[in-house]
Parts: sequence; structure tokens; C-alpha cells
Amino acid sequence: MPPTVPRRIAQLRESLASSDLDALLVLIAENRRYLSGFTGEDNGFDELAGALIIGRRHLILATDSRFELQARREAPDFDVVVYTRGLTRELPALMAPLGAKRLGVENRRISLAWHAEILEAFSSAGLKVELVPVEEMVEPLRAVKSPEEIDATRAALAIAEAVFTQITADIQPGMTEKQIAQGLEAAARQAGADAMSFPTIVAAGPNSALPHAIPGDRPVATGEPLLIDWGVRLNGYCSDTTRTFVLGAPDEEFRRIYKVVRQAQQMATAAIRPGITGREVDTVARRHIAESGFGKKFGHGLGHGTGLAIHEAPRLSPLSDSVLEKGMIVTVEPGIYIEGWGGIRLENQVVVTDSGAEVLNGLPFLFE
Repeated sequence: MPPTVPRRIAQLRESLASSDLDALLVLIAENRRYLSGFTGEDNGFDELAGALIIGRRHLILATDSRFELQARREAPDFDVVVYTRGLTRELPALMAPLGAKRLGVENRRISLAWHAEILEAFSSAGLKVELVPVEEMVEPLRAVKSPEEIDATRAALAIAEAVFTQITADIQPGMTEKQIAQGLEAAARQAGADAMSFPTIVAAGPNSALPHAIPGDRPVATGEPLLIDWGVRLNGYCSDTTRTFVLGAPDEEFRRIYKVVRQAQQMATAAIRPGITGREVDTVARRHIAESGFGKKFGHGLGHGTGLAIHEAPRLSPLSDSVLEKGMIVTVEPGIYIEGWGGIRLENQVVVTDSGAEVLNGLPFLFE
């Protein structure tokens, strides 16, 4: 078990008490790992690797036989219970010793059908347990990273940047988006990454105007925007970076748009500090892009937190009331997208410090 787990459990129990909950049923994989150290992976929405039941005095990790040895090794402070008839049928027997009357359930990870099945199981067992929907009780704890989590992100980012440098040095006109993406992902695995953080985006020419383009068979041509958004997962933690460049010499239009995006990124990064909101940081970048004549060409939010998940709190967007705190890691990724021409997005990961922000990336930019 990571040494930080007992502190995380203590923080969660404070949240349980303030919410008048007797226990929390933890179903979200990243929350389960964060609170226990158990790294078992779900095989889809309908097949859990396990669930945590965290009460005022009890710590239970319920799983099946596939994960028993792993669970006992990775979560030694939890009582590991191996269910043989499925979690729903055996949940009443697990809950009975706790004497819990109000059980919090992570509502983003439970279906209406499953909710009804759990209530029926409790009723059949003669237990009067209220299922209380919980919206992000663990996620705010995950938003502020420990020094170990920041180091884990740095390590993932180091691999990601190294393979990007390796792969982009070999890109030639005529290679397809798919070929570049597949080469980058293969190199990341060979370099030691556990997995990609998300499906790699490689978008050439007009396709780069699609912020979440899917790599296809379009060949890369000289002089057009080539956008690559990629990241690797290492020891659970995600990196996330975007760079846009051209093969050959960039024209004046590319230079002009690139400089606007880079300036917006620099200005937003300079604005980051403890106490500022995600909306305020987003506004800094968005205002500069608008004043440069591209206000309608930047539609998505400026950034998001990263950690055990590729998208987590806090958010940098026009809708975000998130208040930044020291230790939070966020992406800063402004972009300008022009239909028929292409797009330019530049993305760094930064960590909030005592008085500002530290950029974790080391990759250079084309123009400053």
C-alpha cells in the first residue's frame, strides 16, 4: 500500500462524517486505486475488478478470484473479501457488520438497473440501507497531487517527450496519420510506458481543424499543419501533450497563428497561481485569441487536470469555478481551428506552485 493511503482514507472519512454517511461504496477504478493501492482494471462498465466499502471503522475490498492475490498484496490494510456470486448478491452480507444506514454510492459508476438490484438485495436480506447518490467525494482529494504523484507525472511525461522526438525526426511526406500514430504508440511501449493515456491524435492539413481528429489514411504533405496530441500512462499516472508543426518551411499564415496560440498559452500559464479560478485562467487565453481576430476559432476549454485519469479536476474553462491550489496539475492547451486550412494547438502540463506555475514539459516550440 502506498504510504499516502492512510492519509487519504482519513480525509475521506472526514467527508463521510460531514455528509452524514456511514460508508461509501467506491466503484470508480481511479478512486479505488487512489484509496487502496489496488491496481486491478475493470473490463468494461459491466465488469468490475472490485469495489471498496469504506466505513467509519471498516475497510473492505470486495473482488473475485481473479484478483484475490493481487488485492491482498496491494491493499494489505483492507479486509479482502472474495465474492463468488457477484457483488450485488453478496453486498448485504458485507454491509451487515457495519451497521450502516446511509451508504454513499458513486452515481457516475452505477446504472439505474444496478441501483434497483442493490436495493432489492438489501430488502430481501432484511436490511434497511439507504443508497445516497454521491457526486465526486473522492475526486477533490485527487485534485491536489502529492510530491510522489508529481514525480510520477514527470516520469510519464519524460517517456512521452522522448518518443515524440524520436518519431517526429523520421516523419517524411507521404506517411499517413495512422502510420505516425502507430509508430509513436509502439515506441512508447518499447520505452517502458504501461499504455497510452488516450488514443493518439495525429491530424494533417485540414484534418487538424478537428480538435479530436481520428488518425486516418491521409498522407502528410510539406508545409501544412501537422497536429499530434499524445500521452503515456506510467505507474498509473498520465501525461498529455500537444505539438503542431510542419514538414519543411512554415508559411506566414502558419507562423502568425502559431504565435497567437503560443502567446495565449504563455499568458495563461503566467496567470496560474493558488486562489485563481479556472474560468479566470481560461479568460486570459481566450481574450488574447479573440483580440487577435480568432475569437470564434477557439471553442474548447483551456485545460483540465491530469492524474490517474487523463481528465480530472480541476478544469480550466469558461464554466469552471474550480479554485486552483498548490499541487494541482493542469494542462494549458489553447488552439485555433480554421475549417479547410487546419488547426494549431499547443499543450503543456503545469503544476501549481506556492506563487505561480511550473511547466513540466521540456519540448521546445517553433517560435516564441
